[in-house]
Amino acid sequence: MPSLKDLRNRIAATKATQKITRAMQMVAASKLRRAQAAAESARPYAAQMDKVLGNIAASTAGIETAPRLLRGTGGDNVHLLLVCTAERGLCGPFNTAIVRLARERAAALAAEGKEVKFFCVGRKGYDQLKRLYAKQIVEMVDLRAARTLHFEHAEMIAEKLITRFDNFEFDVCTLFFSRFRSVVAQIPTAQQIIPAVFDAKAADALGGAAYEFEPEAEDILHDLLPRNVTVQIFRALLENAASFYGAQMSAMDNATRNAGDMIRRQTLFYNRTRQALITKELIEIISGAEAL
Repeated sequence: MPSLKDLRNRIAATKATQKITRAMQMVAASKLRRAQAAAESARPYAAQMDKVLGNIAASTAGIETAPRLLRGTGGDNVHLLLVCTAERGLCGPFNTAIVRLARERAAALAAEGKEVKFFCVGRKGYDQLKRLYAKQIVEMVDLRAARTLHFEHAEMIAEKLITRFDNFEFDVCTLFFSRFRSVVAQIPTAQQIIPAVFDAKAADALGGAAYEFEPEAEDILHDLLPRNVTVQIFRALLENAASFYGAQMSAMDNATRNAGDMIRRQTLFYNRTRQALITKELIEIISGAEAL
């Protein structure tokens, strides 16, 4: 049986842990407001850009001079999975859910005889994927030094992707991230970004009107498609940031509650043990007195 000192040390350690988890919960809640606002602000821009590009792309359907980012390489043998996760943990199943979705896609593609490569953004996803796919990870981007996510970070990742695509290193690129819905709901999402895929109704999304483009539609797509890749990656990074803080806030709230339950159980056990020792000492004193 542990001594009273050991029990007091356990209670003190649990209380210290509870203070840390409560502080992390409050920090996550504070950062969540800004991250959620940034993610929600990016959604209309990304959606509207997708509609505009879909409208323009519909007018170039079947044209051989269309940009490669739109028409692709003509095959789908090599798939690059762009997996975006967090740089830190203590956020429940947030990172694991994204990696699981990417692994399921990789397994499905491998079963079809496709070659799979990984491009990791975030240390946690890289650490999980390298256990099984170390030789298939072509690059890893670490954003731990970035206190705030900016469009330049997405531009840097998009440039690396487009360069690899221009060098015929892959045929299809799919982006994996977690879409923020609420503090308790983050949805792992897969989105193909290269070659660009638009909704079949995108041509009518702007009211079904016919437009004349100046310069030509192909020239516009040559300029806007790379930017669209950057916009979609930036949106994914912002959604991930909001999802991470939401998941961390929820996880730390659960940890704080569990620590409180442990403290109550440990305190009860400590009091019972202390009472039992006092009763034992009293019995020994009384027994010794009677023996005299």
